[in-house]
Amino acid sequence: MKCRVWAPRAKRVELVYTPDGERIPMHEEGRGHFAVDHERFAPGARYGFSLDGGPPRPDPRSHFQPEGVHGPSELTALDAFEWTDSGFRQAPLAGAVVYELHVGTFSPEGTFDGVIPKLDHLLELGVTHVELLPVAAFPGERGWGYDGVALFAPHAAYGGPTALRRLVDACHARGLGVILDVVYNHLGPSGNYLGLFGPYFTDRYGTPWGEAVNYDGAGSDEVRRFVCDNAAYWLRHFHVDGLRLDAVHAIFDQSALHILEQLSAEVDDLSLELGRPLVLVAESHLNDPRFVRARSQGGLGLASQWSDDFHHALRSVLTGDRDSYYSDFGQISQLAQALRHGFAYRGHYSQHRQHSYGRSPAGLSGRHFHVFCQNHDQVGNRAVGDRLGHRVNAGQRRIAAALTLLSPYVSMLFMGEEWGASSPFMYFTDHAEPELAEAVRQGRRREFAAFGWDPERIPDPQALSTFTASKLVWDELSEPEHQSLLSFYRALIQLRSQDPSLSSDALELTRVEYDEADRWLVLLRGDLAVLVNFDSEARRIPREAAALADTYSKPLLASDELVQITPDSVVMPPHSVTVLAKGR
Repeated sequence: MKCRVWAPRAKRVELVYTPDGERIPMHEEGRGHFAVDHERFAPGARYGFSLDGGPPRPDPRSHFQPEGVHGPSELTALDAFEWTDSGFRQAPLAGAVVYELHVGTFSPEGTFDGVIPKLDHLLELGVTHVELLPVAAFPGERGWGYDGVALFAPHAAYGGPTALRRLVDACHARGLGVILDVVYNHLGPSGNYLGLFGPYFTDRYGTPWGEAVNYDGAGSDEVRRFVCDNAAYWLRHFHVDGLRLDAVHAIFDQSALHILEQLSAEVDDLSLELGRPLVLVAESHLNDPRFVRARSQGGLGLASQWSDDFHHALRSVLTGDRDSYYSDFGQISQLAQALRHGFAYRGHYSQHRQHSYGRSPAGLSGRHFHVFCQNHDQVGNRAVGDRLGHRVNAGQRRIAAALTLLSPYVSMLFMGEEWGASSPFMYFTDHAEPELAEAVRQGRRREFAAFGWDPERIPDPQALSTFTASKLVWDELSEPEHQSLLSFYRALIQLRSQDPSLSSDALELTRVEYDEADRWLVLLRGDLAVLVNFDSEARRIPREAAALADTYSKPLLASDELVQITPDSVVMPPHSVTVLAKGR
């Protein structure tokens, strides 16, 4: 079987087998590519590459790192798994409900196989997609995965490649699509050997997490090929239905053909080849509609992007948070704008950023935006990993759920949110290098100074207890308070999937009325009206002011039974939400 590697920085490359250390010289094929055809290079072989006589290093395209990111690579058979999902097609993004989970803390086992017994819970909840935080091999056994270094190798502590395939196949058997989080803006520092092989990184740009990936300098053709091949690898060989692209605002490329445009075009071609829909979802804080506009319209052609504005606007109204980036929010009017347009900041001045940012997304649809009231970042990047439910009361939890799930956008939930999980989700790492571990500790302390949080309260990311405390406690599902919230989430998702007024993601059909002083908001979607009282006192919502015709009188769902409906108004209890329908 032929072995190939791109190593333009080496004059001599050898294939080194483990554990006997046999070295096989590789032949240069041009432009930095080395290759050899050797009988031992077959599935199950463990190996590395020696550059100019140095120690063996993992394959940049390693399928599996069974001994960790510093150990030998293992070749696997890409097509040996017996899939059972030939008839599966993921649900369209319009109307989708995505469930974000971290494999290591979602189940007691903390593995791909450990997720499978919990899938029926997700099916009963009504979600359409499972979104996995990054699973590419990262240092140690536990971590968020955003410091991955072996981008083609499913993390060994999670179970490796075959276990990931079992999980995807099990999701598809239940009608659940799978979106995988991938990181193409940087790599982690520990176990990152790519720079020894070739110009994968550049110092012409910088990211908050390390060197930027080289997408437009010398040698960038092969770097771009590496990333596009990686995307195709997950979609083709693991049957994943889509990729969530981490922090695309930190992907720097001045090429005439932006790497994201190239990636979206190649994924579209792969979708046609495979005969199934594939999606790319961007995370960005730029509020730039170009990411999701069609390539034919000058856009980059991605399917959807996250809307941080929705989260920030909703959380600041619910909690009163005003520190750091929340200082730009706090008005119900901003939440109304996010509900109506996807972004609140569309060229407006940001006091926090000290400049205007964003652009009008006019012409886009609801499916072009992912919205959420919690996610791994907005929970885990708090000092103690406290969830929204740790800050607000039961009524406010239901308000957050209703506005997220009954919006015209793709809705995303964060694991455990649906039952008000008590466990935090903290930042945790497992670095073997003491210097790196200490740098991470100190970096977290400096970061939280901007929020005014006490550095002494910040859990040690390296402590095993930080990781174990972040695991979901599934036994909570038997407790009445948690059961009640779960029932409310299920009812919301059922309403979302079954009511015709919620099936359209045409933003021009969405109306929002509000009163800043009285702290109420009404979201109008066809024959449905979602009424919210954010205040700690009962509020009267006048039908005329809220554009509620007298036909909006049939209550479909309420967080509080004390809602009073009269011909002139709707009286809402404190911190409550209700859904009214027109007479049908």
